[in-house]
Amino acid sequence: MRPLFLSIWLCLSVILGATLTTGAQAQEPLRIIIDEAIIEPLPFAVPNFQPENAQAGQMANDLARVVAADLIGTGLFREIPATSYISSVTNFNAPVQFADWKAINAQALVTGAVSVEGNSLNVKFRLYDVFSGAELGSGLQFSGTVDGWRRMAHKVADAVYTRITGEGPYFDSRVVYVSETGPKDDRKKRLAIMDYDGANVQYLTDSNAIVLAPRFSPSGDRVLYTSYESGFPRIYVLDIGSVQRRVLESAEGTMSFAPRFAPNGQTVVYSLTQGGNTDIYSMDITTGQSLRLTNTPAIETAPSYSPDGTRIVFESDRSGTQQLYVMPVTGGEAQRISFGEGRYGTPVWSPRGDLVAFTKQNKGRFHIGVMRLDGSQERLLTASFLDEGPTWAPNGRVIMFARETQGASGSSTLYSVDISGRNLRPVTTPSGGSDPSWSPLQ
Repeated sequence: MRPLFLSIWLCLSVILGATLTTGAQAQEPLRIIIDEAIIEPLPFAVPNFQPENAQAGQMANDLARVVAADLIGTGLFREIPATSYISSVTNFNAPVQFADWKAINAQALVTGAVSVEGNSLNVKFRLYDVFSGAELGSGLQFSGTVDGWRRMAHKVADAVYTRITGEGPYFDSRVVYVSETGPKDDRKKRLAIMDYDGANVQYLTDSNAIVLAPRFSPSGDRVLYTSYESGFPRIYVLDIGSVQRRVLESAEGTMSFAPRFAPNGQTVVYSLTQGGNTDIYSMDITTGQSLRLTNTPAIETAPSYSPDGTRIVFESDRSGTQQLYVMPVTGGEAQRISFGEGRYGTPVWSPRGDLVAFTKQNKGRFHIGVMRLDGSQERLLTASFLDEGPTWAPNGRVIMFARETQGASGSSTLYSVDISGRNLRPVTTPSGGSDPSWSPLQ
């Protein structure tokens, strides 16, 4: 039997794709409409941003490269290489030679200017629909610190992505995960946090105790996780800023695990094993008062709140195999929602509220998948020896998960995939990674 706190997700969704509206077809603004599974990525250009003073020189180039990488990473955009440019952008305020950009089939153009004063950073940018010659928005700029320059780039990319697709942003976010080092029979695990793209990794715990299943708070300032520091699984709350932590107390002789925050950030739902029986509880983390939500002989675990905080989806073997159920936030009668072949586990509600992501094990393969709340339109996004630990991006359009390779020396690597099953991409980290949890927007 797999550990109860093992997290593997599946995501269900509307099929993803795009049709392009350009000035050549109509006078509509440039737009990607996500509604089909197969798309032709939109060609775009991001010339190096212009430094407005000497201190901004290299940073201007680096910012443009991160913006381009964010857009390319969605699978919805294709960058036109600088070697194909006919025009060059040497002045942020100079008129754009749209004919030159049309000639190389650029449909979107992003230009920018960067200034640095001490540790202060200012980034201005413009987004153009090349075929109509229209500027999409004006006076767009972000200010921050030099140390946070990558975040400024993510904000620019978010603005471009949102304006063209109409979808919510997600680049300016972070992921907490379990960093893994060492052989399979002696693997060291500690909590780490990074930008969504794998940059700026920082470690939150040491490797002296096994840690599992980190989960962000709705405000992104705290993390819940399970640790074996005491020899038994216990739930901890860690403040990301101070790295201070405290244990959520449970009765002696019990094991608590699989925690997750409620949307209010003050209540935690989790599993607790006592006397050989595993049920789901909720706890007010300020008062420590707990409430038992399930009471059956079955193994009930992996609870996750709906975005509005009124319901909880969880896994249970009360039917004889692992299946998915939904119950009111106060407990009570649960409704089964999974009916396909195989075993379902670790369900997680989409930030949009319309889908449930889950893990499925069937015929010796593991899958990340999604389904609607009534169990309909099940869609498997991945298949491998072991795919697990998925988490939703803040906009509900992308999922990150862990993929483990087979064999005694097998390692775990983070991947992302969109909810159509397209654009499967590895996320580079310094060492192996598992159990990712995506933050809300910063």
